[in-house]
Amino acid sequence: MGSNFAVFDLQGHRGARGLAPENTLPAFARALSIGVTTLEMDAGLTADGAVVIAHDRRLDPDIARGPDGKWLTGRTPAIRELSLRQLQRYDVGRLRPGSDYARRWPHQRRHDGVNIPTLGEVFALVRRARNAQVRFNIETKIAADAPADTADPQTFTRALIRVIHDHGMAGRTTIQSFDWRALAIVHSEAPAIATSCLSSQQPALDTIRADRHGDSPWTAGIRYRDHGSVPKMVKAAGGRIWSPDHRDVSEALVRQAQSLGLAVLPWTVNDRVDVERLVDWGVDGLITDYPNRLRRILAARGLPLPRATPVRQ
Repeated sequence: MGSNFAVFDLQGHRGARGLAPENTLPAFARALSIGVTTLEMDAGLTADGAVVIAHDRRLDPDIARGPDGKWLTGRTPAIRELSLRQLQRYDVGRLRPGSDYARRWPHQRRHDGVNIPTLGEVFALVRRARNAQVRFNIETKIAADAPADTADPQTFTRALIRVIHDHGMAGRTTIQSFDWRALAIVHSEAPAIATSCLSSQQPALDTIRADRHGDSPWTAGIRYRDHGSVPKMVKAAGGRIWSPDHRDVSEALVRQAQSLGLAVLPWTVNDRVDVERLVDWGVDGLITDYPNRLRRILAARGLPLPRATPVRQ
């Protein structure tokens, strides 16, 4: 079975979350030093309209420390409530000792004095690395089921598009989202930027809602019952890339998606058994917290590898 990409897309999830603080310049520098095809990341929007790289809509108390060096407690500020200057006073270079989150990432190197970066700072890091090939896969952190937590899809997506265009990175960027309304905006207002339809059908997050009669708030009015499969929904949404939770993927769905002209990029794949199975099924790429591990597996199979470009953050 053939891939729809010329080269297997090795994506470093949140930079390289298993090895360095997620969505930070140290994580992106580590991924570039390992050698990845794509830097995957999450975008948020501050109160003063800055596009920043952060996964959570509110500061995560297992990651963020205040200017006094103490871990946050209680209800933490939302990114949209803070200016960029206020946001960058927080340190996100370490995981709270003893937390479940810290136990999940025992190999993550801790840092001090690490701020939430802007997207522009990530682009600048890549320029310093003299890497003219690496791509950017940027997720809009919009919650269709919690609209008050972020800017609306139009405001959020337009701000993201503006930064991408200002830095001349439209041809190297994919915007991905669970909220397909954001992708429709990209299609109509910035067609030079690629898009990727994220999906999840897990108990903790079900954006497709195949077994429910009502519409999903995530899929821009495209309903599972009208199409019968997620790849067909992605095609109907005008997508060219389907990025599902890897636990939702079967070999038959990979074949169907690729027959529709879609590339398949499952997330977040860290275990060797899962990697081997998905590569055997012919997926077009994988999003992983450990790009070093995935790179070794690809090398053992004789697949071409992206160039490593070491850089100091």
